[in-house]
Amino acid sequence: QVQLVESGGGLVQAGGSLRLSCVVSGIAFSINPMGWYRQAPGKRREFVARIFTAGSPNYAESVRGRFTISRDNAKNTVYLQMNSLKPEDTAVYYCTALEFPGSWGQGTQVTVSS
Repeated sequence: QVQLVESGGGLVQAGGSLRLSCVVSGIAFSINPMGWYRQAPGKRREFVARIFTAGSPNYAESVRGRFTISRDNAKNTVYLQMNSLKPEDTAVYYCTALEFPGSWGQGTQVTVSS
């Protein structure tokens, strides 16, 4: 059973930065692609970024150049470094194991004030 625990969210002013973390257990982390999604109030959950075991990560157009996804296989952790944050980045952020549909953590709230 996949377990994911996100952390690192908070309140930040526009232009600021946050680093989200997601600790994963229950799967062979190092061989699994991982992703970050977000859901703003009244909107559908949307793709943010994903990282594979090899090759380049993928990003949503809205965050490309500002967000960076990375992973530490020794710590079973995937990160999302978010820079130049905008009010429209306000959402609950979730990580997921992409080969395990429906695997979501509890999410971490990111609020960007203008």
